[in-house]
This record gives sequence, structure tokens and C-alpha cells, in this order.
Amino acid sequence: MAPFPLEELFGYIGANFIYVLIGVAFGAVLEMAGFGSSPKLAAQFYFKEQTVLKVMFTGIIVAMTLIFWATGLGWLDYNRVWVNPTYLWPGIVGGLIMGFGFIIGGYCPGTSLVAVSTLKVDGMFFTLGVLSGIFVFGETVGNIEGFWNSSYMGRLTIPDWLGLSTGTVVLLIILMALFMFWGAEQLERIFGDKKAPPAPKLRLVGAAALCLAAVGLMGLGQPTSVDKWTQIASQKEPLLANREVQIHPAELLGLMTNDQLNLIMLDVRDETDYNLFHVIDARLTPLNQLDTLVQPLLHESANTVVVLMDNNETRSTEAWKTLVANSVPNVYILEGGVNCWLDVFGHEKRQTCATDGAGNDNLRYTFQAALGARQEAAEPEKKEYANLKYTPKVKMQAKKVAKGGGCG
Repeated sequence: MAPFPLEELFGYIGANFIYVLIGVAFGAVLEMAGFGSSPKLAAQFYFKEQTVLKVMFTGIIVAMTLIFWATGLGWLDYNRVWVNPTYLWPGIVGGLIMGFGFIIGGYCPGTSLVAVSTLKVDGMFFTLGVLSGIFVFGETVGNIEGFWNSSYMGRLTIPDWLGLSTGTVVLLIILMALFMFWGAEQLERIFGDKKAPPAPKLRLVGAAALCLAAVGLMGLGQPTSVDKWTQIASQKEPLLANREVQIHPAELLGLMTNDQLNLIMLDVRDETDYNLFHVIDARLTPLNQLDTLVQPLLHESANTVVVLMDNNETRSTEAWKTLVANSVPNVYILEGGVNCWLDVFGHEKRQTCATDGAGNDNLRYTFQAALGARQEAAEPEKKEYANLKYTPKVKMQAKKVAKGGGCG
């Protein structure tokens, strides 16, 4: 499943060589489209020349269609595709600033580099201005940190925002783009200095093909967590069967006191059992809400370990499958669940699990009051259990979520 680990396949030098080739090819396409000319770029704001809109939106709708067909067919893991997190008001202000700069200077950061590569003097001055602005911003952003981090909405996509299927959104965006292309040509005809050459007839074929692809995507849909697990089950089931991801309560206690890790404990039981007793700092996370945590977990720091727990291991195993299927790394299950935790830490003389993970998913212990994490066993003292024997299971895996972003 893509994206492919280029550094693992071709080594550090080989991967960077591929990155350079992609960058050169992208720059060459921009230059061939005329994006290395500031008068041509600025003309779009005066409705005389709409090449930028037509070329960029063509690239957007074609890439969008191919990406979601690839994810629908299971060839691409969309969770590993970088999507800029949304900071609504900072994004709006930043977009306005960049827009004014685009109009005044005639370039955006990417196209200014294209101009520099062809030795255009205005492109060089624009690039110097960009670098100077980056430096000044970096030195002063601390003064507006509150605004800079405001209105955070996470990885918000249009299907999430509108509550529509991916295929429907793709079709709507393609139809919007086609209408924009038609409108752009009318603006060029009205405001342009000269009559535009006749458009190639094949554009109608391309438009029809994109619309048909979007309709097909509506029928194909996008893979659910169950679908994703089915694709990788043969690789991951042995980890469960060999009990390589079920960690002993004593190991979890060690993780809880390890300042080098970002430990996230998710309790997937019912609220009733959670309120009776839960491990200190464990978050109540019903199974039906787990999908909403995938993106936040993917954007956690590289030293994050996620531990799932329920009364036994039934629900936590299902939760493990969901997170692993969605590419969340370093996910483990509390061995024997909360029952095993109480077996080890709830009695002075019993420091072993009374179960090996089998059995029903009921809380075996009775509590006089629903004190949650205020029960004594919720936060054991590590030094009192320093002699407990267990086999360490946690092995940190590198995060594989793509990082990046920027302007072409």
C-alpha cells in the first residue's frame, strides 16, 4: 500500500535524488505553463489572463480524482497523505496577505523560484522578499502566538465539513471547476487585450471523463476501518495470536512513569464500569467514537505510545484493529484488561493475573462506590512493584505519516 518508503527502497541519497527530480519536473511544468512570467500571473487579478486558474484547477481536480480512486481501491492509505491542519482565522488572514503579495509582486513563493531558475531579475527580488519575510515572521510570531494557534479545527476536509460522501464532493468540485473554466473564458473575452485562440475540442472529452470518474467514485466509496483491516489482517493477526502487543500491567506502570514517552491510555469500556474504576489518566473512549481519534493520534509526537484497555481484552482487541488499520503506530493492549490490572495491583498478596485474556468482558471486582481513578489501585507506586517479572513488549516504531505542505 502506498505511499512507498523511498528511503527504505533506495536509501537516503536515492530518495533525495527522486525528490529533486520531482521538484525539477514540477518547476518545468510551471515554466511551460507560463508561470515564470509575473505579468502573466498578475493578469489573472485583472481578468485578462486566467491561465493560472485553469491550469492549477485542472491539476487539482485530476489529482483529487486519482487520489480518491487509489484510496477507494485500497492502493493508497489516505491517512498517510499530508493534509494541512485548519486554523481558520489565521488561514484567512495569511491568505489575504499572500494574495496582496501575489498581486503586487506577480509571483507566489513557488513560481518565484521558477523565475529565479530562468534568471528573471524580478523573480530574484521577490524571492529575497519572501526569505526576508520568513525571517521577520519567525522572529516575531511569538508576539501573536495566541492568534496564530487560534480556531484550530484539525485535519478538516470538505467531506467532513459538509457531511457528504467523498465521491459526491469530488463530483461537485469537478462541476464547480468546469463552471469556473467557462466563466474564466468569458472574463478573458471581455477584459482580455486580444482574442483567445480556440480551445482544443478534446477538453470536452476530458471533462466528461472526469465527471464519469467522479460518478464511479460515488459507487466505489472509500474503505472503512473494517475494509482496511481486512487488507492487512494476514500480516497483523500473528501479532495478536503470538501476544506480541499485549503488555503486562507492570510494563504499563513503567510506561506511566517514563518521562521520555507520551503515553495515551484509552479505556474502551462502558461508562458505568469506567466510573466504578479506571486507571489514572485513562480516557473514556467508546468504541463507536474511536474513528474520530484516528487523525489526532496520527498527529501526536513520534514518542507516543497508545495503550488500549477494557475489562478483559475483547473490546480493546477490536479497538487495536481499528487503530492499526488506520496506520496509528505504537498501539498496545493491556494484557487481561482492567481485571488483570486489579489482579496485580488490587491485592497485597496476588501479583499475577488470574486470567490469560480469555473469558467474558465483565468487571470481576465489586466496588462500594463509583470513585473512578480515586480508587487505591488506580495509581500504584512503582517502587512497591519493582520486583515484578514480565517480558517487555513495547518497541517504538517510526511514524510514517507524511509531513509537508506549501504553495506551488
